[in-house]
Order: sequence, then structure tokens, then C-alpha cells
Amino acid sequence: MKFKHLSAAFLLVITASAFVNPKKALRTFVSNYENVLGTSLELKFKTSSQADADLAEARALNEIDRLDDILSAYKTNSEFNKWMSNGKQTTKVSSELFEVLKQFENYKTLTNGALDASAKVIGDVWKKAAAENRLPSTEALKHAVALVKQRHYILNEQDKTVTRLDDAPLALNSFAKSYIINKAAEKAAQSPGIENVVVNIGGDMVIKGNQPEAVEIANPKADAENDAALTTIKVSNMAVATSGNYRRGFNVNGKWYSHIVDPRTGKPASEIISATVIGPDASEAGALATSFNVLSIAEIEALTATRNDIAYLLITKDGEEIRSKEWANYEVALNKPAAVLEKASKADKLWNTKYELVVNLEIANIESTDGKRVRRPFVAVWIEDAAKTPVRNLAIWYNKPRWLPDLKSWNRANGDEFKKGAEGKLSSTSSATRGPGKYSLSWDGKDDSGKLVKAGIYTVFIEVAREHGTYQVIAKEMKFTGSAQKVELTPNTELTSASLDYRKIGTSKK
Repeated sequence: MKFKHLSAAFLLVITASAFVNPKKALRTFVSNYENVLGTSLELKFKTSSQADADLAEARALNEIDRLDDILSAYKTNSEFNKWMSNGKQTTKVSSELFEVLKQFENYKTLTNGALDASAKVIGDVWKKAAAENRLPSTEALKHAVALVKQRHYILNEQDKTVTRLDDAPLALNSFAKSYIINKAAEKAAQSPGIENVVVNIGGDMVIKGNQPEAVEIANPKADAENDAALTTIKVSNMAVATSGNYRRGFNVNGKWYSHIVDPRTGKPASEIISATVIGPDASEAGALATSFNVLSIAEIEALTATRNDIAYLLITKDGEEIRSKEWANYEVALNKPAAVLEKASKADKLWNTKYELVVNLEIANIESTDGKRVRRPFVAVWIEDAAKTPVRNLAIWYNKPRWLPDLKSWNRANGDEFKKGAEGKLSSTSSATRGPGKYSLSWDGKDDSGKLVKAGIYTVFIEVAREHGTYQVIAKEMKFTGSAQKVELTPNTELTSASLDYRKIGTSKK
């Protein structure tokens, strides 16, 4: 079937599995935004009308903005940053900031110090050293760890005040994002006519409602948007969080170090490269996913021994997959497609299977004049051969089928074939957090039917159309014959940057 490897994670698919009334079937409405809490946002609502979905979306976005104004470490005027700048004194804080600070204390105890708000002290040491392309000194790390082990604030439950005890920098990003996601999902779920809600920010998500959501778990060793998922789970009324080293970290002398550090030792996480946690509480799922990158397998098993409501999947640096026994309650059996074998004639050499093409693109951050968030544009990325025949679709991102003609070039080349029965996926994806607007797609040299194409010259198309915005298309011809090359493409109004990297499989992305 054509388009079976298509990355179309943001399609709107109409379903009729249930009814609000005899005339109105439930549908799934999808919206995507960039630069939300420093990453991407996907919202899904199952309801019977666009108006209900719009109201739920507005409520979710308002709650995200409200809590970001409280908890953000990046907004100068956030309540958190104002509290941090107050110095060593007692301050009355909002219930939300108090709750998150209290949760940090609780999870620090639960994880035996593997999660700590003051781990930023160590992270800053690594960041400074990496900027100078060197490893931190033993003395600097020893000093940082000693500072982390100190107590930094005292909570007064009755007065809802916090007393700072030192000037150590703190960061709430270990699970504050999950906390905000949960609150936003709650607001949306309370909106009239809403049956199901999925709020996914940067790969961490909360699902509200009894309709199971299919969630693909990204493969940390092949994490392009259209790479095959490691596995798929189905969850309802739960949170899913993933943390790992494969999208953020430090590059020192060509070696990659995780941004997740062990507060107890000062060393970056190294044995676990991805941890996914399913649980009823979003903050806890986020906290555990981060700490599981640091804890040993024995420590993780001991921590969750009495928790049958927690499931996890760990991926080690060697690629070993470690599942808790509870994981089987959610995992979906995957039917992996059989390999398609093709023999080349002596005159026609096939694509060198030791190579891949990686398409990197960064969507521009467009701000509206009225202060409202701007939805992510529609994007299509595909490959055509020398005869201008489409051979592989890598991505089609849109939210309503009626807007597909806005992707003019893609629609002319692929639209009719796409409409014959190809269906994009409506599943969500849990992964380590990416930067806002930054995406990677890979081409393994196969066409849409799974057959290897011939080695030779092909054209890569990147088309972007924004509602109430501009239309842009990039076309770049490249030769794919087993000789590595990288091409930087000219940016435009909708794309801050874009590049094509034809390289050997396994080449470091860092």
C-alpha cells in the first residue's frame, strides 16, 4: 500500500464511533503549535463540533500561558524568577509554585536524590565547559555536587510561604512541563461537549477520557519524525512521559554527553538513553522518566516494586529494551511489514543501503499582530526521480483534508494517489523533547511501496503553506550514489533553516 511509511502525525481523521446525539457524530480535531514551553504542542479533541473544539483549545492554551507565567525559568517576569531574585528571605507564593516546589522535595526523597531542582548547578558547570570544548574539572564537579546536596529552601504549608536558604540556581523543567500539561488537559476536558482530550507538549502527554489513545514510542537510535516507532501503546486517562539523551546534551571533543545529570555524582546519564513512563499522575510520570535515566536498573525496580499503576520502558546505550511487567498492559502487538527484496539488473544499481538521507528543517516562529498564537503551517516533504515522478512521501502535515490543495506542488504530484486510500496516522508520539520547530526526516532509499529505488539523481521537495501566511517551496536536486554530501538550503519566510544530509547510516547527528 502506498504511503505506508508516511509521517503524517498531525492529520485530522473523522470517526463515527460514538454520538453526542443521533445527528452529530464525534470527530477528532487536531491543532499544532510551535514555541510552546520551548518545544512543540499538539492538541486533540474528540467532540461533535468545531466550536466545541475551539473553546476547549482556547481553555487549554490559556491555562498553559497562565502557568508558564508562574513557573517559567525563561520568562524574566515569571513568578518563579521573581522569587529566585528575592534572595534569602521568606516569600508568599502562589499555590501552583508552592505545589511544584513541594513535589520536587517529595520526588527528591522518592528517587533517593536522583531528581533535584538544584541539579541546574551541575548542568551549568557542564554547559560552561562544553562551550570551551573541554570536560569539567573534577574540582568544579565536586564543588557543584556539594552545593546540590545542601538544602535550598523551606516550605511553610500553613502560610504557603517559601524561605530561600542560599543562592543556588534552581530549575523546574524536570517535570513542570508535565504539571502544566495535566492542568491544561483538565481545563479542556471540562469544556462542554468534549469526550476525549490529548495534550502533547514535546513528547510528554496527558490523555483525558475513556477513548484509548495510540501512542508511538520514538526509537532513540532512529528518531526522525518518519522513522519507525520502537513500539506502540494504547492508554486512556493516563500520562505518558519520555526522557532521554538523544535530542539535547553537550558535545565535547566530538563525544556526546546527556543533558540529564546525576545530582549525586555530577556525571551525565550514560547507561539509559531513553525512559518512558506511563502513570496516573503527570508530574510523577515526568519526574520518574527523568530520574530513570540516572538510576540503576536495580534502583528502578526497587522504587516501582509496589506500584502496579506505573509502567516503564527503558532503552540502554546498547539498545537493550527493558520493560516493567506492567508495560504489557498497554503495549500493542506490531505487525512489522515483510522486507521487500529486489534484484537489480547489471545496468541498474540500486540505492546503497549503507546510506540514508536526513532532511532537517526548522519552522519559523511567526508571531501574530493580535497577540494570538499562530498555528504551525502545513508542510509536505517528498522525493521525485529524474522523470519528475514522485517516488517517496516523507511527510505531510496538515489538520484538515480540505486544506491539502494549499500544498499546491505536492497536491499536483501526489494528491490523487493519496486520496485513493492512503491514511495518515492519528496516533501521538512520545519522545525526548525537541527544540521548537526543529524536525528531522529520513529517507532510506525506498519508494512508497517499500522497494529500493535505483541509485542516481533525485529531487527533494519541501513545501510550506501557512493559513493567512505565505507559500514557500524548495526543490533541490541531489546525486545519491554512495558518496556522502551535505547541502544547506536557502531559508525563507516559513523556514528558518533547512539542510539535506546524505550520509552513512549510524553517522552521529550531534
